[in-house]
Amino acid sequence: MNLPKFLLGDNTDFTDDIFIIHTEFPRFIINLKDDEIEWLEEFKNEDEEELSVEVATLIELASGFYDREMERYEGN
Repeated sequence: MNLPKFLLGDNTDFTDDIFIIHTEFPRFIINLKDDEIEWLEEFKNEDEEELSVEVATLIELASGFYDREMERYEGN
């Protein structure tokens, strides 16, 4: 199965939260309400430095994905 790089998620138990799921390595879920990230991967200490550089880019990509999706919803 081919999955998109990002998925949009919500849950009625978290009415103010909007989640973006990143399905490629490093997999994570970000809550756009507060930019909290839940990693779905285990990392070694030496990986954390490289990952910290990527995090800003991944958050930016996730936010861009959300903005694009909202524009598409509003256009329909």
